Formats: sequence, C-alpha cells, structure tokens
Amino acid sequence: MRDYVTADDVQTTVAAAIDALLPAADRDWSVPAGALMWTCWETAEHIADDLFAYAVQLGPAKPSATTYVPVAWERKYDGAPAASIYAEKKAGVTGLLEVLEACGALLTAMVRVTPPEKRSFHSSGLSDVEGFAALGCVEVIAHTHDIATGLGVAWNPPQDVCERVLSRLFSDIAAGFPAAETFLWATGRGELPGQPRLTSWRVDATPR
Repeated sequence: MRDYVTADDVQTTVAAAIDALLPAADRDWSVPAGALMWTCWETAEHIADDLFAYAVQLGPAKPSATTYVPVAWERKYDGAPAASIYAEKKAGVTGLLEVLEACGALLTAMVRVTPPEKRSFHSSGLSDVEGFAALGCVEVIAHTHDIATGLGVAWNPPQDVCERVLSRLFSDIAAGFPAAETFLWATGRGELPGQPRLTSWRVDATPR
C-alpha cells in the first residue's frame, strides 16, 4: 500500500522552497535558471502559475474532462513561459516569493476541500485531487532545483514527499536510490549510477 500525496505535502514543499530561496533574494534573478532558457524570476512565476492553474482545475463543480478552465494567459516574448500569474517587479524578489507562496496556499486549500471522486482535465491524464497535489509538488521540486542551480544555493526537497510523488506520477523509475536524487533523475535533472541520463520525461496523472 503506497502513501498518498496530500495537501500537507503541497504546503510542506512550497514552504521548503521559500525557505531555500528567500536567503538569495538579494542575488541577480535575471540569470538563467539552471539549464532552462527562462530566468530565475520567470521560473518562479511559472511555479506560481502552475500552482494557481492546478487549484483552478479543481474549482468547478463539474470540471471538463477535455480541456483546461479557460483562464486567459500570455507569453511576454517568444520562448517565455505562458502564464496568467505574474509578480510585480517593484515588489522585488520577496514579493515574487510571496506570490509563489500564495498560489501554493490556493492549491493546498483546494486539495483539502475537493472530494476525492472529482476528476478534472490535465494533459497527462484525467486526474483526481491527489494527482493535482502531486503535479504541484513536481513543479515546485523540479523548478526550485533549477532556480537554486542558477543562483548557486542549496535545495534539499523533502525526501518523503519526493517518494510519494514518484510513486503517484512516475510509472518506470530506478529503484534503490534516495528519493530526491531519483526525482531529479526522473525529471531529467540529474544522474544515477548505472542509469541512462534522461533527455525527456512525462508523468501519468490518472488515478492509481
């Protein structure tokens, strides 16, 4: 019997990300986020936007099984992340992280109050509430790694959350390694001894 991904996992993961990134608020967030083409600022906005989007998908009483809730979004330039949520530049990095934290709280709240039988559209499969919680954790863990790499700060995601997320969303993963290291490998961000480096990856959000 596997452990389920919960609202507490979303809350814990977002809090850990804020704790890791806030001490770097005075650094240059216009640098690339790790191997991404996006800046650290844009990547943090992308995390916030995904958390918001997953919360929105759980909102309607009868969610669509074929498309996302039609919230408007835009790209600020070709190659930029498409988003509905942006942080005010004048608020600085602390404001940016406040936006990320707030969007995490929205998803946390929606996961807590959404009936487990509800299903809503996601491109990786018609998902239940646990799936959206896990998807939110994936975005936070993976992209906080990208930002931390770009800024040169440490990022140690919660091992237990990584383990639950891997069990929920990833069907073919290497066994016998620490969960956080396996997560980075499974999302193309790290290497594991004896395993090929992944150049592409996907999740399966359908209920287990």
